[in-house]
Amino acid sequence: MNRQSYRDFDATELFCPQCRRAVPVRKKLLLILSEGEKYDYSCVYCGTSVGDKMVKEHSPSKILLR
Repeated sequence: MNRQSYRDFDATELFCPQCRRAVPVRKKLLLILSEGEKYDYSCVYCGTSVGDKMVKEHSPSKILLR
């Protein structure tokens, strides 16, 4: 089996300490860094941050600023 197909997962539900149960989450981009992108997962009901994720780039990216 190809290991690349299981390299990256996205959460659909996580435990929210405010709601005190597993809830659906929204994923939003927080930062774009040189080593990858950082995302935040928040509860769809109360907006509490319930986790984060760092997605590392497979190839070096170049950012041009003018």
